[in-house]
Amino acid sequence: MQAFSRSMRGHSIHEPPPLAEKLTDDPVTSKTAQSTVTCVHLANIAMNWRKVTVIWCKNLMNHSLSIRIDSLEGDFHYTCKIDLKPWHFWSKKGYKSFDVEGTHVEVYWDLRSAKFVGGPEPNHDFYIALVCDEEVVLLLGDMKKKAYKRTKARPSVAEAVMYYKKENVFAKKSFATRVRFDEKRKEHDIVVESSTSGQKDPEMWISIDGIVLVHVKNLQWKFRGNQTVMVNMLPVQVFWDVHDWLFSSPGTGHGLFIFKPGAPDSEENDYDRGDGIDQCGDTSDFCLFLHAYKLE
Repeated sequence: MQAFSRSMRGHSIHEPPPLAEKLTDDPVTSKTAQSTVTCVHLANIAMNWRKVTVIWCKNLMNHSLSIRIDSLEGDFHYTCKIDLKPWHFWSKKGYKSFDVEGTHVEVYWDLRSAKFVGGPEPNHDFYIALVCDEEVVLLLGDMKKKAYKRTKARPSVAEAVMYYKKENVFAKKSFATRVRFDEKRKEHDIVVESSTSGQKDPEMWISIDGIVLVHVKNLQWKFRGNQTVMVNMLPVQVFWDVHDWLFSSPGTGHGLFIFKPGAPDSEENDYDRGDGIDQCGDTSDFCLFLHAYKLE
């Protein structure tokens, strides 16, 4: 089912939404793992730029999509939740309208043919459209013609921008995700692989589009670091912190990976772990955050 709610809790521009966090501090297993993909966009709604957060969430029992629109001051937000499982027979195509601070907003979605490859976010054959003042202010998916035909709305003059993506991934050794570093270029496949058990020294490999670009040996000494790699002639900064993989109890910690397109600034020489959020700089910089949880 789908429902809209208004929350009075505000979040900073870089704060990960609570739905994207681990549900418990207990060790993660395949039964308790909750994969999430959180994408934060800036969309022009009623002549004002607002933060729109899209969260795909999947666990053993449920699969859902949440869309959140923040108020101008960021002190409250409106949330639409669409349950794709177990109520899949009727909620994969729908429509909902609501008011955001006096502005009429509509959400259209069609996920009936959506293709999912392991994760909670579909790869293709779907659309999600956010409409305001007869303009599609945010359009997700590849079925754009069908979205415009159904909504009977024109493209927004001010195109929405995604500046933040965060993904929680659960696996034993190999963690995969997809990202588009430039909206005008193709999507890239990122895979993080590691060998942290056995008699050999731990190692880690980070590949993009099947090419290993980062190889870290003696991971027990180099569990935090960064490296700039080239992806289709575009520099991409890669940061990692896998301390918990090596020194925490199994299933209780995660590896953190940050992918930031662009060359590093001269003052950005060291990587301060924290939560890595500050590495994104201002809202014009895109960052991908990958939280990799190892399962036993």
